[in-house]
Parts: sequence; structure tokens; C-alpha cells
Amino acid sequence: MKVTILTQFPDMFAPLAGSILGRAADNGLLDIAVVNIRDYTADKHRKTDDTPFGGGAGMVMTPQPAFDALRAVGAQGKRILYMSPRGPILDQALAQDLAGEEEFFILCGHYEGVDQRILDAWRMEEVSIGDYILTGGELAAMVLVDCVSRLIPGVLGSSVSLEEESIYSGLLEYPQYTKPREYEGLAVPEVLFNGNHRLIHLWQFEESVRLTAQRRPDLLKKFLQQPHDFTKDEKKILEKVLQETQSIE
Repeated sequence: MKVTILTQFPDMFAPLAGSILGRAADNGLLDIAVVNIRDYTADKHRKTDDTPFGGGAGMVMTPQPAFDALRAVGAQGKRILYMSPRGPILDQALAQDLAGEEEFFILCGHYEGVDQRILDAWRMEEVSIGDYILTGGELAAMVLVDCVSRLIPGVLGSSVSLEEESIYSGLLEYPQYTKPREYEGLAVPEVLFNGNHRLIHLWQFEESVRLTAQRRPDLLKKFLQQPHDFTKDEKKILEKVLQETQSIE
């Protein structure tokens, strides 16, 4: 997969070259190109923004450098995202959709945003990572790239972790433990040592359901609306946790 990011602040993307994404790039699974929009401005002072018509605080990205940069990287007719609080919230469904693309582009605005003609002419999809305001789209773009990249086969090294993680099942992840077995009087649940994989699975399932009911009831409601082939024991766990939740309410 190739992701091209257009930004006024390319140095902000240095972290993408490290850790898992860096290894994925080294292995040819991921190609992240960061393009400096300032390189395409016709302004002799390398300006890429100006004051907004109609007044208001801040600066707005002007059309010329954005248009020329998008043309230079071959974005015509391709999928282009614009990180914006006006867009739908990034979720796993969108991440999986983007993971199926061979190539897509991301435009990062800054301060007060970009001239609307850029979004309209290039048919950009606006995407948000949450209901809050950032100083620019760079951090949001990094979140999106990380979220999508880990869905590419081979990036994580094992599909097992993908399949077991919380959001893939629709529930929050159950608690995780490692050595030592006891630390400062805090012990790991005994069920994890009995070697009975069925009981371990049921404990993990119950913990996930309980955490989701407590912290993200909206996710649990969505999870229960989807078709599932629950076992008899899983159904009992769901009934128990839902009764507990209702009694608390």
C-alpha cells in the first residue's frame, strides 16, 4: 500500500519511520511518502495560506499550492482524505475499507483549515478522529495511517493478535497479564493457569463483555445487534452481565 501525505510541516511525520510501520516499509509492505506543500507554492516567500474572506481569525490554505502539489503527486481521480472535525469519525469499518486500497492520499490542513475549493474540486473525503480540535491535521493523519497500516497482512507479523483484539470482536479487550505471577500482593487470576482453554476463553469473554457494558455501552448495544453464534455458556455470561448492568442502573 502507498500513502501520500501532503502537509506544510513534513518534519512532524518522522515517528512513522520507526517501530512497526518502519519495519513494514523496510519489508516493502508499506510506502509512506510525505510531500511538503510549500515546495509547490508560487509565492516567493513560500506562503501557502492567507487571511479568510469575510474576516475571522487565523489563516486558510490557498488553492494554488494545494492544486499543484496534488497534480504533481498524481492524485487525480484517486481517493483523497482531508483530516477535519467536520467529517465522520474514523472507525474500524473505515479503516478496513482503506486497508483494501492500493493507494490513497491525505491532505493536512493547519490553523483555520483550507480553501473550500480544494475540497470541492478534488472530491475529498473529510475524516475526523474525534470531537475535538487540533492545531492541524498532521497528528490526525498519523493516527489514521497507523490504524489502517496494521490491517495490512504481514505488518503485525501475526494475524492472531488481529483476530483477538477487542475492536475486531466488537467488545473492549479483556485484561492482560504477564510474569511474575504475583507482584506486591497483586495476583494474576488463577483461571489463566489451569490450562483449560475453554474456561480461559469464557473468562476472557466475560471480562470483555463486562468492561464494554461498564465503559462503552454503545459498543455493547451494537455488538448485540449483530448476528453471533454464541455457545450456551456465552449466552449465560451475557445474561448475567446484562442483569448486573441493569441492577446498577
